[in-house]
Amino acid sequence: MFVDEVILKVEAGRGGDGCLAFRREKFIPMGGPFGGNGGKGADIKFVVDEGLHTLIDLRYMKTVKGEKGENGEGKNKNGKNAEDVIIKVPQGTIITDNDTGLVLADLKNKNDEATVAIGGRGGRGNTAFKTQSNPAPNFAENGEPGEKRTLKVELKLLADVGFVGLPSVGKSTLISKISKAKPKIAAYHFTTLTPNLGVVKASNNRSYVVADLPGLIEGASKGDGLGDKFLKHIERTRVIAHIIDMGSSEGRNPYEDYLIIKNELKEFDEKLLKRPEIIIANKMDLENAESNLKEFKNKVKDKEIIEISAMKEEGLNKVIEKLADMLDEIPQVPLYEEEQFESYVLYKFQKEEPYTISRDIDGAWLIKGKEIEKLLQMTRFNTEEAISRFANKLRKMGIDDKLVELGVKEGDTVRILDYEFEFK
Repeated sequence: MFVDEVILKVEAGRGGDGCLAFRREKFIPMGGPFGGNGGKGADIKFVVDEGLHTLIDLRYMKTVKGEKGENGEGKNKNGKNAEDVIIKVPQGTIITDNDTGLVLADLKNKNDEATVAIGGRGGRGNTAFKTQSNPAPNFAENGEPGEKRTLKVELKLLADVGFVGLPSVGKSTLISKISKAKPKIAAYHFTTLTPNLGVVKASNNRSYVVADLPGLIEGASKGDGLGDKFLKHIERTRVIAHIIDMGSSEGRNPYEDYLIIKNELKEFDEKLLKRPEIIIANKMDLENAESNLKEFKNKVKDKEIIEISAMKEEGLNKVIEKLADMLDEIPQVPLYEEEQFESYVLYKFQKEEPYTISRDIDGAWLIKGKEIEKLLQMTRFNTEEAISRFANKLRKMGIDDKLVELGVKEGDTVRILDYEFEFK
């Protein structure tokens, strides 16, 4: 089964917890802190596997979770880092953050890989907090939570040439004649239900990949027929080849067929109209083909037209060589602009507020912010010293002063995530 789009939730592993321990050995008075750090949580990585051609392996995955890092132990033993989770995908896979719409990675090369969710760092054991002023800290950290994301994983085929046209114009027959692709061929519409790829060999040891896209109909860009499900696969192609039934075997007008496909490409993405194109006049062995071609040429004067009969294998070598010549002169075009990538947007433009304070429905003061929430989750409220450290950090961030400025009163409830505190 060909699957080219999947929505997937990923959750990187949490860091291991730091250890709270003290050295207690005979003849070693005041041994001091002895707790090790936790290990790092597992990252979630996507890696290209050339043996894959579909995303079917991801179809039934709802959530991918990374393992937690090992907890630290006494005797200053640090916990092991968790092994990263590797998700294998076909070449040409695009990973997008489903919430922001920003591209995380475009895995178009053979050895590409991308980390999409980073595992949390391990919590520090109490040994790490030892200072001259506090030689025996009585607290340790929990592990940092791993990143969580909802991803759109999408496959856009890597092909140099895309065959487009209405149903039954001979796209599948043509690709089967010029390559070793074995598409299904039959005398009814929508025989091709999934894109077919074929490698074409031309002169001078040149080769290129062609994609036979399922037959489009009017309204395909809006979801009619097979819809826009397969139009996205033409976005990577460097040349668009219009296959036209010049013999009118279906009773349609060849010029009207051409206009329908051009309009669907425009509706899907106007940039496709700027892509180099060629017109392949197929079924020239039929009775009306010559007169239809003459009329077609009178209306389409600025495009090169190659006449063939795919069924009778006439004119195929000319198509093979012409496409190879065009590709020699056309450079690869990036699929996305730099501004569409998360790495560019986040690090160049976005600056998040460190925290926000608002009133909840029940009147409690609600504090939100990544840094504060992470601090809360990594704090282990099991000793007075840990609680005091947490309160001091909030004070240094200016939260106490901000609450007073907003009108907080003694005894008011302050809420961070699921934790509630009483303001004093």
